[in-house]
Amino acid sequence: QVQLVESGGGLVQAGGSLRLSCAASGSTFSIKTIAWFRQAPGKEREWVASINDGGSTNYADSVKGRFTISRDNAKNTVYLQMNTLKPEDTAVYYCFGSGLRNYWGQGTQVTVSS
Repeated sequence: QVQLVESGGGLVQAGGSLRLSCAASGSTFSIKTIAWFRQAPGKEREWVASINDGGSTNYADSVKGRFTISRDNAKNTVYLQMNTLKPEDTAVYYCFGSGLRNYWGQGTQVTVSS
């Protein structure tokens, strides 16, 4: 079993920055890829960014150049640095771990005011 706990969400003005954290515990060796998804009110959950165990990263076009995903293996933590935030980035952000099984965190709210 793997537990994923997100933190770092909050309220920020447009143009500001936030850093989200996803701390993994349990059988973390079984996780190969960590991704961030987000879900805005009334919309489907969408993929934002991902990083695999080799450190390769991918981003949705909507966040490319503004968001950076990284990982600290010693801390079993994945980060999502979000810069130049826009009101349309407002959503609940979820951490997702995939490997032998898939795991979701509980989510953290990000609200960007205009």
